[in-house]
Amino acid sequence: MVLRAARRCGGKAAALESKGNACGSLDDPPGLTKVSIFEMPSEFAEQDIAFLLEGAGPELLNRIDIIKDDTTFVDSVLESQAPEIVRHVMSNQENIVASITPRFLFEAVLRAARKELAARAYTLERSSTQRIPVFDTREVLSFIQDDAVLKYLARMLTSFTHIRSFTWRVRVRKGIWRRISFSDMDVDSLIRYCEMVDESQRFEHYKRIADLCLFIVGIFPEHAGLDIARSGDGRQAIVPRRRRWSSDDYEREGRRFYKLASEHTDAVLLGSSRILRKMSDGFHLAKKPLNFISDRYLDFTKGRLFPSAASRLS
Repeated sequence: MVLRAARRCGGKAAALESKGNACGSLDDPPGLTKVSIFEMPSEFAEQDIAFLLEGAGPELLNRIDIIKDDTTFVDSVLESQAPEIVRHVMSNQENIVASITPRFLFEAVLRAARKELAARAYTLERSSTQRIPVFDTREVLSFIQDDAVLKYLARMLTSFTHIRSFTWRVRVRKGIWRRISFSDMDVDSLIRYCEMVDESQRFEHYKRIADLCLFIVGIFPEHAGLDIARSGDGRQAIVPRRRRWSSDDYEREGRRFYKLASEHTDAVLLGSSRILRKMSDGFHLAKKPLNFISDRYLDFTKGRLFPSAASRLS
């Protein structure tokens, strides 16, 4: 069972020996992400800065070489210009989305969403069949007012614009090897992979599992939940999707794997324990701005921004 496997992977005593374990062995296992979210550069590409300054004041373009390294100034301009940038992007998506990086786009739409949510009394809780108003805007805003959270979400979304799939040879027992396929867009295979590596190597995998859970319920919530099926007498009956987790499953495991990532030695070394623990505690709040931008801004561009994810989750 998937969730039982998840508990084995996430348990404190789950570190497996590199050889001779029931799940096989991996020598020098590959990482699932080439660059950690916490190692990504904080500044945007020069084309992003040029796009930002052109809208804020064309005269600033003459100082782009200085401004592009002033992250405080860039952030302040982006904060003030975010709603206008998003309107501009939505009115001319085909050309503009191609001229700026996803990293810049995602931060702009999250900042615009933060402003729009401040004027709303409630958020919408999505299920597979309906949307329910929830009066939690104050809590959601308090959560996303932390710029570290907003930037984490933007970088997390950027990490899903390109995903990796690979096949690895695993030794089942002496003289017997098996090829197993892994994908960092598949929770099940991430958990299987996580079981096969030593605890010291699990930080990125813990975090990727949690990020994927949040990404699915935030950007593709229609993928999680229940399907409508026909009962024997022809009436509609709600049944769980086969091989798919419910929204509650994703939230529970997302919280747990963020917590595991926050407690990992690598999180301490990277200074990321606080933000990961906050993502664990506030998982239900983190998905709300993602639901908002998915419906409000990205609905018609999700397939283009996340082509592999859209194909995998369709």
